Amino acid sequence: MVDNGSRTDISFYWRFVSSAIAACFAEFCTIPLDTAKVRLQLQKKAAAGDAVAIPKYRGMLGTIITIFREEGLTALWTGLVPGLHRQCLFGGLRIGLYEPVKAFLFGDSFVGDISLIKKILAGLITGALAITVANPTDLVKVRLQSEGKLPPGVPRRYLGALDAYFKIIRQEGIGSLWTGLGPNIARNAIINAAELASYDHIKQTILEIPGFTDDIFTHVLAGLGAGFFAVCIGSPVDVVWWQLG
Repeated sequence: MVDNGSRTDISFYWRFVSSAIAACFAEFCTIPLDTAKVRLQLQKKAAAGDAVAIPKYRGMLGTIITIFREEGLTALWTGLVPGLHRQCLFGGLRIGLYEPVKAFLFGDSFVGDISLIKKILAGLITGALAITVANPTDLVKVRLQSEGKLPPGVPRRYLGALDAYFKIIRQEGIGSLWTGLGPNIARNAIINAAELASYDHIKQTILEIPGFTDDIFTHVLAGLGAGFFAVCIGSPVDVVWWQLG
């Protein structure tokens, strides 16, 4: 993102496409963990009103094993289709818009010396814009993931992602697709700002060290640092979002 004095001009289209493809690949690889996380968070929320309830899921690994044993391997990829929809929109827009938003807010002078505060502001704005567009996919994904093993004879609420979109619109109104938008904007804007701003700043710092250039090794180092920082910031925000949701 930052090239310490020079910048390769990449169009919004290619930023969007490359970001969406990368985000979709990551979604496919990590959605079993996300499904387990959703089940654990919903269980804790439900247990708050029933102190004597015995928890069905215990820990991340235990949750994955329970889902696999009761519902089959494919259940771990429940919500993949809306998850890919989400990553195409949210993943593509949050990264694709980051550089244009910085340029719009601060002009081309940001190259190499933009402050961390300004990077955070750009990340907050792009995260908020991206999740506003992608909120319906988030809603459908969570609804599909949250439905566990049902008693015999009880049909599932939704047959799939497209069925869920249409049923929600038909039964609850099109505006219901943006249910929880406020908390979702706060959550994703903060996480996006933490990730993109830290990546941008770490990369800029690395490029100031003699011997480092804007190559794949630098990108990997910046990505590792940004991922660690984003998780540290995002995990508490994620838990609060689920309690509010």
